Amino acid sequence: MAAAALLRGAAPGRGGRAWSWRLRAAPRLRLAHSSCCQGGEPAGSAAWTCFLLGERALVRVRGPDSAPFLLGLLTNELPLPGPAAGEASTSARSGYAHFLNVQGRTLYDVILYGLPEGSHEQPTFLLECDSSVLDALQRHLVLHKIRRRVTVEPCPELRVWAVLPCAPEEAGRAVLLQEKAECTTILTRDPRTARMGWRLLSQDEGSALVPGGRLGDLQDYHRHRYQQGVPEGVHDLPPGVALPLESNLAFMNGISFTKGCYIGQELTARTHHMGVIRKRLFPIQLSGPLPVGSIAPGTSVLTKSGQAAGKYRAGLGDVGLALLRSEKIKGPLHIRTSESGLVALTASVPDWWPTSTK
Repeated sequence: MAAAALLRGAAPGRGGRAWSWRLRAAPRLRLAHSSCCQGGEPAGSAAWTCFLLGERALVRVRGPDSAPFLLGLLTNELPLPGPAAGEASTSARSGYAHFLNVQGRTLYDVILYGLPEGSHEQPTFLLECDSSVLDALQRHLVLHKIRRRVTVEPCPELRVWAVLPCAPEEAGRAVLLQEKAECTTILTRDPRTARMGWRLLSQDEGSALVPGGRLGDLQDYHRHRYQQGVPEGVHDLPPGVALPLESNLAFMNGISFTKGCYIGQELTARTHHMGVIRKRLFPIQLSGPLPVGSIAPGTSVLTKSGQAAGKYRAGLGDVGLALLRSEKIKGPLHIRTSESGLVALTASVPDWWPTSTK
């Protein structure tokens, strides 16, 4: 499959050639487990699990003004493409950021991919977002485009995959190899934390692109994500409700406190410089009889004495996220369900967070 066809979105009247990301047929990107046998092939069972993230979608932003345009809207610097470690060629880069409203609350969480550009091509970025807000994000971008020379369009030809090692402790020690094949992919480390493995964008079957890979159940991906305390999408980060620093945006490499102005910066910067963040999203484990269905978002989390400690945000089964006061997480906590039962709740501090927060 030619690389030119992969990211070509046929703009009306243009046929896509003037701005498409044109590369030679890129080599197949191959993940090798650091503890594999010689030659990179996994010994025994699968080394990698590939999850098709149907709840994630992509928006393409391209044009001469795409970089300054996005910088004025995002909390972070842009992941500009450049040579990867040990390589002379230019590769795609990824980054994490939020779009905020004027009150400094999160609208959309996105993973950004900065694509390599040829000598005659325009800067191009892909924005990975929750698929339920794809249209809303496009409208938000178009609203602020004004006279910028920027084109905003969906990118339905690519699918988003998460690639996680079967041995989680190996996530940060994977090495990137290459095999000669006529296949184009975008493969980058997840920019939020090494615990989340890799992100893969491709038209092809993700598990077929990763030797030693197997197809995983999407619920297992979300359980892993909740256990690591990584929010993703509108259920974990309700638009217009969640605050970026309470959502651990700084821990997930999603904000720059030295970049230029962007919408919502004032409150975020003031909170950061005050140095006091009393509530955070914590990963939680539930125990006891769970209610039929699920616990409603916003359900109060209480201490043993009945004092408010925070609110349940989202989850899957017995794992999830809750916005809790940091000084309350070490004591016994519980949630009172609609059936008048009590569900015990245990909050934890992820080991990848900065040590000063533990």
